Amino acid sequence: MPETRSINQNIASKLLPDFRNLGTAMRIILLANAIALLGAASQAVSFDDLQGGLLQGSALLQPVLLSSLLMLYALNPVLAKLPYRQGVAAVVAVVAVLTLLIDLSGGELFAASGGYGAFRYMRHAFVGIALSLLLLSYFRLRALALSPAKQEARLQALQARIRPHFLFNTINAVLSIVRADPKRAENALEDMADLFRVAMTEQHELVALGKEVELARQYLAIEELRLGERLKVSWNIRNMPSDALIPPLVLQPLLENAVYHGIEPLPEGGTIDVRLYLDDNELNLEVSNPAPAQAVPHANGNKMALSNIRERLALLFDVEAHYQVERDADRYNVHILIPYVKG
Repeated sequence: MPETRSINQNIASKLLPDFRNLGTAMRIILLANAIALLGAASQAVSFDDLQGGLLQGSALLQPVLLSSLLMLYALNPVLAKLPYRQGVAAVVAVVAVLTLLIDLSGGELFAASGGYGAFRYMRHAFVGIALSLLLLSYFRLRALALSPAKQEARLQALQARIRPHFLFNTINAVLSIVRADPKRAENALEDMADLFRVAMTEQHELVALGKEVELARQYLAIEELRLGERLKVSWNIRNMPSDALIPPLVLQPLLENAVYHGIEPLPEGGTIDVRLYLDDNELNLEVSNPAPAQAVPHANGNKMALSNIRERLALLFDVEAHYQVERDADRYNVHILIPYVKG
């Protein structure tokens, strides 16, 4: 089974943005153009002058911006392993070199925005370096600001896992079979100990999907003590990449929600469908359960767990993560889509 590990090996790599993240690229493009607009507006004396300044500046800015994003996308695995200061130096060097190359290849096209001769190239390279440092400072401050939110999200996930009703139900279920089936009771206690051991250990940002599936099966085995044949689970994991990394404490709360809100209220029980698969380099997690029309709702504990999942997905994957909930007449479906990160 793949070992649990963090997607980031040190604090420095967390402060450097992930240049393969769509949200990061969007922020860079928007912020760079906003800064260019502000610079042009500060020098313009009329609207026509502003428009002309933007056109002249964009002639160099857009090629440099797009080529830098492509180069940093390609170099992202290398940059993620560097200490923060070295990573910053590498990013700045990439932007400066690309600025000079594009400026030189453009000939007289960019002369109007920076004069002529060596001063023009030095000026454009300096602006590129300054803009890079400004954007990297923004992402560093953003990472530092989100760190407490990530810690709070992990704490909430831990609290969502350790529920009194789950502990009491498990103990009662074990007591009911301890004489008739002592081996099964022993296995149930071992599964519960594993669940609580994982909850109490240090939480990483991402863990192996195979490990989460194993933990989810242990949870379901405990619930089967209470519900018996009423609880059925259909696993569709033929195309599941076991080495994929996902946020911890995601799959089990979804299954717990399905058990408590979908299976338990039905006297005849039902089937939980679980699909884990890779599609177009994106990992899909789907959990579907019956949706009783007139069932008495349980407490709001699991709603907190599901809200916590949304928050952690947004913190870790930004706009690349999708959390979709659908309910029709018969089923309640949760579909999570995140980038495929290999373990």
